[in-house]
Amino acid sequence: MLEDLTGGLLGGSGFVLAIALFIILCIYLGIRIVPQSEKHVVERFGRLKSVLGPGINFIIPFLDRVAHKVSVLERQLPNAEQDAITKDNVLVKIDTSVFYRILEPEKTVYRIRDVDGAIATTVAGIVRAEMGKMDLDEVQSNRAALIGQIKAQVESAVDDWGIEVTRAEILDVNLDQATRDAMLQQLNAERERRAAVTRAEGQRRAVELQSDADLYAARQEAEARRVTADAEAYATGVVAEAIAKGGLEAVQYNIALEQVKSIARVAEGQGNQTIIVPADAVDSFGKAFQMLKGRS
Repeated sequence: MLEDLTGGLLGGSGFVLAIALFIILCIYLGIRIVPQSEKHVVERFGRLKSVLGPGINFIIPFLDRVAHKVSVLERQLPNAEQDAITKDNVLVKIDTSVFYRILEPEKTVYRIRDVDGAIATTVAGIVRAEMGKMDLDEVQSNRAALIGQIKAQVESAVDDWGIEVTRAEILDVNLDQATRDAMLQQLNAERERRAAVTRAEGQRRAVELQSDADLYAARQEAEARRVTADAEAYATGVVAEAIAKGGLEAVQYNIALEQVKSIARVAEGQGNQTIIVPADAVDSFGKAFQMLKGRS
């Protein structure tokens, strides 16, 4: 009897222990802690049930399971190089790099198998198409606009996959050696043209400045002549007024006095052994003395 009771207790404890273990297992399988950098895709009997976000989540044990753990961190595709032909038939090699992140993992895991490969192929096709619409000079000068167009078209193409393209970059545009040589010749020719234009502009400016200087000098000379003529006219007027007031004698006196001063200056010269005196010099001296006597 005691043995039967003991066996019953042991059997009941085992059953309770089994129930407790089952409950603990259900709790363990039903609770899912998702990191901030991930999203978990839950399936029920092979069908999409839900997407678990960061934090503590609950699922039904044995019915639901986490089928995919998808990182939502930004990713970078490996740098890729593809050939492209520009609008002016120049073969170039384009180095590209794309950054993206997964926003809707339920679309990504069920609509595309190789995400990186699909995006790389899409980018290559779009780059070739866009390069075919532009000349080489436009590619070099409008790289920012080209990058914007590529990014917009890639975003539109991968939108059905639940992917966001955060950045697209053209790292380098490489040319073959023949094209480089031709571009170098063109660059040198353009530099020479600019130098010739600069020299011509300098010469033209120099001629203009010289013309302005000559014109200014001519104006100054004309102004000087005008001032001299005004002075002479003023002097003539003063003499005429003096003649009108003092008579002819004052004029003759001044003329005789100037002749005397001139002869004196000639006599002061060094090495002059002979002095030439005008024939009327004596008369001038006499007239001057007579006028001085008359005034005194």
